[in-house]
Amino acid sequence: MRGKKGFSLVELMIVVLILGALAAIAVPRILGGANQAKANACATNIDLMNSQIELYYANTGGYPADLPTLTGNANYFPDGAPTCPFGVAYPDALTANNRVDASSHSH
Repeated sequence: MRGKKGFSLVELMIVVLILGALAAIAVPRILGGANQAKANACATNIDLMNSQIELYYANTGGYPADLPTLTGNANYFPDGAPTCPFGVAYPDALTANNRVDASSHSH
């Protein structure tokens, strides 16, 4: 074996198997993390809208009639209405306590 350089086929197969096992563990965790990040962004959007509803009340003395009234106002959302990362529309109607209901917007 003097003078031979390189890896044998068995050694390469072992490395490929180890990399495959690591990928099988890592890929689902990465994909699950992306979905969790989208869900967190959606929850943050809902919290932001609820905060802006309170700011609207503080500025005007009344609550907006519906969500498009608020999200269409450039004073409260200068970059436009928040969009759900999953592509699902937020409900237009507010709850009885003038909030965007997170439970009616699920993924």
